Amino acid sequence: MPTKKKTASEAKPELPSIPKELIDQFVKGPMSAEAIQDAAMAFKKALIERALGAELGHHLGYLQGAQRPEETSNQRNGTSGKTVLTDDGPLRLDIPRIATAALRRS
Repeated sequence: MPTKKKTASEAKPELPSIPKELIDQFVKGPMSAEAIQDAAMAFKKALIERALGAELGHHLGYLQGAQRPEETSNQRNGTSGKTVLTDDGPLRLDIPRIATAALRRS
């Protein structure tokens, strides 16, 4: 039985558009392949860390920088470094931590 071939649009999802102003912040002139790779890794790092922070905010029930609600016993407790392996190579991330009420009492 022959396999169905995927069209280009089915193979990969459409990428989000990036505002020109954001690109202008990264690109100050001609860039080498290494500079492009570094910018891509910095952007990937920022996106992952933002997503982790948002996930923690959802878990805790309040945003970073906001006052902790009194009914919430857990709170943010800095970050821990962790290196993750990506398709583009190792990437050092700052992973947010929480302090639970049980740990703070001891």
